[in-house]
Amino acid sequence: MYPDEFRTLLDRHARPDWTTAVDGVLISKVDRPDPPAPSMSGTVLAVIAQGAKRLALGDKVYEYGAGQYLVASVDLPVTGEFTRIEPGRPALGFGLTLEPSAVAGLLLEAGPGDTPRTGGAAPPGITVSDTPPPLLDAVIRMLRLLDEPRDRAVLAPLIKREILWRLITGDQGAAVRQFGLADSSLSHVSRAVRWIREHYAQPFRVEDVAHLCGMSVSAFYRNFQAVTAMSPIQFQKQIRLQEARLLLTTRPGDITGVGRHVGYDNPSQFSREYRRQFGTPPSQDAARLRTTARTPAAALP
Repeated sequence: MYPDEFRTLLDRHARPDWTTAVDGVLISKVDRPDPPAPSMSGTVLAVIAQGAKRLALGDKVYEYGAGQYLVASVDLPVTGEFTRIEPGRPALGFGLTLEPSAVAGLLLEAGPGDTPRTGGAAPPGITVSDTPPPLLDAVIRMLRLLDEPRDRAVLAPLIKREILWRLITGDQGAAVRQFGLADSSLSHVSRAVRWIREHYAQPFRVEDVAHLCGMSVSAFYRNFQAVTAMSPIQFQKQIRLQEARLLLTTRPGDITGVGRHVGYDNPSQFSREYRRQFGTPPSQDAARLRTTARTPAAALP
């Protein structure tokens, strides 16, 4: 009975902007398949009730559908699309924004031996698993609160904690636990990811970013690759091209200027790498983007 109720609740409470009455809880409803679109994953739990989603990160592809969940523990540049959409059967998904402080608080409250030891190499920044019944039960109880305004303020924070605890102690617990620890390998890589995103237009040396994160160059490179499925330079390129695509929606006639803004001094190199990434030259893509700029992006990775 849970899957039917799960779908019904999501369908009833879906909004065009994907938000809900509970802060941090998201609902995606997609009625028609669209071409793969680049976005940032955010740090989020996503549970699919109907349909499926495919994500590409670097050279890795993740697919998850009904009965599975995804955890994005680092905000990464991905290309995604909803699949298995049929007439009258939209893709439906639940999302919960993950906060490191909330995970850290639960880890501090846990008794000795309640959670596996956290440490070692950084886990992948995106992971997919089958949804265990206790996690799905907590998710559905959270959605029920959307029909119970009086109970939300008191019960929503408690159910959020339960959902996080199910993640911490579940199949992807290693990634979630490292996400909440300031000195974990995953947190060091997350710091580097934020720095590169904030300075994406600037050239940098990998050695300098490794030093900024307090890691040796070899450990930094190894852990960065494990988390993002890319090298730091490849990651920077992904961010540059995504930012360029966003700028082209408002500056479609300024291809050279957009390329320079995101760090490309050579217009030919910009056009070549843009086409390799998105399958079409920036001038043609800009024209197409103008016709679809009003289409809302899916909130879930």
